[in-house]
Amino acid sequence: KAEKFVPTRDLVIVFTGDEETEMATTQDLVNHHKDLLDADYALNYDGGGGTLEEDGKARTYSLQTAEKTYADYEITVHNPGGHSSWPRPDNAIYQLADALKKVQAYRFPTMWNDTTLAEFRAEGKVAPGELGKAMTDFAADPRDESAVERLTKDTSQIGRTRTTCVATMLRGGHAKNALPQSATANINCRIFPGVAIEDVRKTLQEQVGPGAEVTTTDHPTASDASPLRADVMEAVTRAIHKIHPGVQVVPNQASGASDGLYFRAAGIPTYGVGGMFIKDSDSFAHGLNERVPVKGFYDGLDYWYALMKDLGGKH
Repeated sequence: KAEKFVPTRDLVIVFTGDEETEMATTQDLVNHHKDLLDADYALNYDGGGGTLEEDGKARTYSLQTAEKTYADYEITVHNPGGHSSWPRPDNAIYQLADALKKVQAYRFPTMWNDTTLAEFRAEGKVAPGELGKAMTDFAADPRDESAVERLTKDTSQIGRTRTTCVATMLRGGHAKNALPQSATANINCRIFPGVAIEDVRKTLQEQVGPGAEVTTTDHPTASDASPLRADVMEAVTRAIHKIHPGVQVVPNQASGASDGLYFRAAGIPTYGVGGMFIKDSDSFAHGLNERVPVKGFYDGLDYWYALMKDLGGKH
């Protein structure tokens, strides 16, 4: 405003504060105020970002074009229960434990799309050692089981190759001296784009068998990948190169979730274009020691300023 810059298009800025909880703000905007958000596309600062080598050199920048679906399911076992001094041959807690072992052992099919193949192809050129080779091999042939197994061994990569489901919480029983009448586990799934939420529930039910019941909790929403728009890719590349000249910009499918999924689901292509570059060793997302580099913070301001003037000043 001080520069008297006047954009050639409308720019809508949206602040939300509940991305880590219910994302209720975004859902309300999309469901009840769509007229305010009827945009050509959306830029999400809470997605994407760059990776630094341990020596501080920029490795790659990821432009998020897709994200996996966040969904929680509950596995529940019911039992008549009784007094703990008269143990039954069946027990809700034991039955639940058996069901969870089946979930642990199951592996969803390997999947890929244009975004993940492009990402692996690009990162394989700069990722170190065996990991880089596995990425390159997978991008060349995603049916290469050897490449799949090597990527699966790396916990930071497994979510990029398939739907994943993992037990995260337990509750069961009602007294120390009583047999449990019910036991429940929460299963958190990150679903590959294009896979139906209900299909994942059915798969989990097939794995645990008829002795346990699998239900979907809350109201998960799926979103498809956004197209790789040349104007967005080129503008982001120009802005990124102002802070890290020459770094490679690659499409990215996030294994986590963000507000962007609701915009995508509402038909607004959404791109995660965060400007933060950080080392793997400094990344403690969701941890008590979560932090960002000071330089990365200020570089991100310069990057965002350049990106807004670039995209906002074009017809």
